[in-house]
Amino acid sequence: MTSNDAAPGLRERKKRATRAALADAAVRLAAEHGAENVTVEAISSAAGVSPRTFFNYFDSHDDAFLMIDEEVGERIRRTVRQAPAELPVLDVLREAFAAELVDIEERHEIWSLRAKVFQRSPHLLVRGLGAHMAEESELAQAVAERLGGAPGEAFGLYPRLVAAASTTAVRVAIEDWCGRTTDVAFVDVFRLTFEHLAAGLAAPDL
Repeated sequence: MTSNDAAPGLRERKKRATRAALADAAVRLAAEHGAENVTVEAISSAAGVSPRTFFNYFDSHDDAFLMIDEEVGERIRRTVRQAPAELPVLDVLREAFAAELVDIEERHEIWSLRAKVFQRSPHLLVRGLGAHMAEESELAQAVAERLGGAPGEAFGLYPRLVAAASTTAVRVAIEDWCGRTTDVAFVDVFRLTFEHLAAGLAAPDL
């Protein structure tokens, strides 16, 4: 999986690194103590920044655990809108998501810990569902525009379905990969997930 964007500048890399450090610290602390027992001050201290800096990246305590980045969503939607018209929309979505997951192999532990944190904290699952539904709706808008709809125009069933199916495929690929005991590369699980989706979810040969 490769990124479609040009390499970010130093300032952007620092911002991404700080955000990742805060999110990682939040997940590690929550895995050890429980999300409800972890404070913004503790997360900030573990990441080596101030609580004020924390709120430059997250609106609330719970947001640090969700690992949802508005800039990532914006890049994915921009890719969907700008990709060559002849490419199937599902292929475009697959590559757009893939470009944002290039470092997931290095973050296997964090993704696995995050799954455990969410299992122990149902309120985070609810919060995450709401956030993902909002992201999904914005992605459906981008799909609709790619298919000829006007910006802001109401979109129908197909864009909703494509956005929901692709985001669910990403989530399922990550969950499946994190839960495996064998040494399988994420890219293989990710590609296979989208192959099943593109094939209409026909039952695979055993």
